[in-house]
Amino acid sequence: MRSLTEVPQHTRIAEIVLEAEALTRLSAELEADRATAVADLLHENRFVPKGAPEGPYSLRLGLDHGRLVFDIRRLDGTPITAVVLALGPFRSLIKDYLMLVGAHHAAVADGAEARIQAIDMGRRGLHNEAAELLQRRLEGKIEVDFDTARRLFTLICVLHQRISH
Repeated sequence: MRSLTEVPQHTRIAEIVLEAEALTRLSAELEADRATAVADLLHENRFVPKGAPEGPYSLRLGLDHGRLVFDIRRLDGTPITAVVLALGPFRSLIKDYLMLVGAHHAAVADGAEARIQAIDMGRRGLHNEAAELLQRRLEGKIEVDFDTARRLFTLICVLHQRISH
């Protein structure tokens, strides 16, 4: 893993804002996933919007009428561009992810170590599938590496959970 100083500053997200942050409280599990995804994303990411000036970038990630919005700005808040994706292709993955978060919580509460490990494997596989989908959907719009796509998918799930409650 490269250190933050090795990641070119012009190809990264330096700030992330989740729109609709105050709409609802998250479960402890989703809040932990959100916090980890944001921390990991800010520590290391690759994010290169096509045709945009060099970063670092501030990313406002939100949902608007069933669409996923990547509102990309300079760190001073000046808008650069927005990329909008249909949320439909992600819905079943989001639903499965949220189900696995609940199952993981139940397995932890029950102390079912074998079940926890199985759920974690399933969650990793689901994250991988979602990251690949996100990379494909962003192709030609925003270049992201695999780990960045995984973390962004977690945040998409959090946003979806906030809006749906």
